Amino acid sequence: MVGIKDVARRAGVSIGTVSNVVNRPHVVSAATRMRVLAVIEELGYVRDESARQLRAGRSRIMALLVLDLGNPFFADLARGAEEAAQAEGLAVIVCESGQQPQREESHLAMLAEQRVRGVLLSPVDTSGDTLQSFRRSRTPYVFVDRKVPTDEASSVSVDDVAGGALAARHLLDTGHTTIAFVNGPAILDQCRDREAGVRSVLDGAGVELSVLESVALDVPSGRDAGARLLGMSPRPTAVFCANDLLAMGVLQTMVGAGVRVPEEMAIVGYDDIEFAGAAAVPLSSVRQPATRLGRTAAEILIAETSGGDERPERQQIVFQPELVVRASTRAR
Repeated sequence: MVGIKDVARRAGVSIGTVSNVVNRPHVVSAATRMRVLAVIEELGYVRDESARQLRAGRSRIMALLVLDLGNPFFADLARGAEEAAQAEGLAVIVCESGQQPQREESHLAMLAEQRVRGVLLSPVDTSGDTLQSFRRSRTPYVFVDRKVPTDEASSVSVDDVAGGALAARHLLDTGHTTIAFVNGPAILDQCRDREAGVRSVLDGAGVELSVLESVALDVPSGRDAGARLLGMSPRPTAVFCANDLLAMGVLQTMVGAGVRVPEEMAIVGYDDIEFAGAAAVPLSSVRQPATRLGRTAAEILIAETSGGDERPERQQIVFQPELVVRASTRAR
């Protein structure tokens, strides 16, 4: 590889001058700057950013670790984080845990070894052992799409209990009294909170809730849940799903079985990803401000890693969800 010494030798200047051209061009005369830049172009020199960051003690790379890159919600979240990072001259690398604690632990260990500036973390389990060794690395992190009950770290989340309650009230208001909830893995805080929100409303109305658990928050799991719904007797007339991918899977199964949506089965999703409104029957959904979540979390992490050694004050930001009503639900 071409190094800074090679550039200095070819241009007939000192290594310090080359460094100034690259990092502080305003302190170098125009003629010298142009000569050095011409040599850089000729030799294809690329500065060793990792070495520079090591000397400075601060990386320009931050990481985002999410549950599922196949879920458009996390793509929108990453877009928000990238917007905030780019505004500060930083870059974001994105990793996926696949909802697997061991995979999450492996990613966190690698990110700590790489001395990233900090991590935006959507963890599988906020109380799990997978975070213990990462905490000892003292790598800064901010929880995103998770509410943290302590001041361990800052967090940016959505009130998922309120979101579940929004969906339940909507289904009651549209005349449904036999309601099912298709949930995801119980280890995920969001899934537990959304179920708690549904139960809080239905229990108050004296309506029993049927819960179908899924191994993942994806379309195939939704199709499987849809098949189980078809086999229930009596069959629920409405279903709320823990995310839009599950809801889309349920919708596929219902349409394939000739069950009319919403006449025979009303469906509500969660997240309001772009595909929800573009489904064969546009899905009603509880909207999360995904891009805003990612941008806000990144802004907090940048602020917390831009100061001195003093421990920054932790922030716990909670956004409120919004119900978006479409054709998959209607008054009975």
